[in-house]
Amino acid sequence: MKALIYTGPEAMAYGDAPRPVAGPGERLIRVDAVGICGSDMHAYLGHDDRRPAPLILGHEAAGVVIGGPDDGRRVTINPLVTCGECRDCRAGRTNLCAQRQIISMPPRMGAFAEYVVMPEANLVTVPGNVPLATASLAEPLACGWHGVRLGARALFDPLPGLACVVIGGGAIGVGAALALAAQGATDITLIEPNATRRAALDRIAGFRAVAPDAAPASGTADLVIDGVGYEATRAQACALSRPGGVIVHIGLGSAADGLDVRRMTLQEITFIGVYTYTADDFRDTAQAIFDGRFGGLDWTDERPLSEGQQAFADIRAGRTSAPKTILIPDHQE
Repeated sequence: MKALIYTGPEAMAYGDAPRPVAGPGERLIRVDAVGICGSDMHAYLGHDDRRPAPLILGHEAAGVVIGGPDDGRRVTINPLVTCGECRDCRAGRTNLCAQRQIISMPPRMGAFAEYVVMPEANLVTVPGNVPLATASLAEPLACGWHGVRLGARALFDPLPGLACVVIGGGAIGVGAALALAAQGATDITLIEPNATRRAALDRIAGFRAVAPDAAPASGTADLVIDGVGYEATRAQACALSRPGGVIVHIGLGSAADGLDVRRMTLQEITFIGVYTYTADDFRDTAQAIFDGRFGGLDWTDERPLSEGQQAFADIRAGRTSAPKTILIPDHQE
């Protein structure tokens, strides 16, 4: 099969790779759409020791099951594989499983390829009227859905009427803003410094996109979601939060500083680190996509998988306005 293979910092090669073989309880999936995630970009830049080259990246995928009892089934893929038996898995907190694995990280190859293998339990059926490229957005949108759910649970008031701010206009931030709207929030501001991207975000319903210098006043946000995760965005989240507010931290940009711990303590600001999503969050997100609760989801850029190296380079250089780039394999087999 053909695959896009990460070979070293800022280097990808499109070429041949062994076609995976499904084991017991697994399904072989023909990948029809796979998104480029921020974590893929971190690996591409050589910033993720967990993803050493050479490696097939990609974990935001949807496609069709090939062979076996589910042959022809259209599916979106929950890429997080868990044991199903530990305390966290039994409690429904599958994302905290100590044995968790994710495709695109050894030992599991990713989905920037014509085919990928996944456990059947990780597959969600996609209705025939939903494009598979749209269904591939379930993974990044589930990150926001999970974060909003946990943030809303920590607030003393329901989301409708609360001031909500999202930092970052990439797919994680946009997904969080849309998840806020889908879960009842009505006052949503998204902060995005890139003017080209802001122009693209202006046509997405459910939130308003502003430049950093037009952000809400300090100390006014009930809920802040940091979809970037750098020192500066964490500092901004702390400054934006009102007394008693909640910060949900999704972004994994860097691990360095940024939190005003003294202010957070004196003002009882709750900080919640969130990682991926539970299996229930993923299924709920997929259903919300199928029901149209995220809107049209027409803000993506689609490119052939064979042009993946250029797609990564364009994202790196800030030449793309779309919050999400989706790669489409050109199946030859």
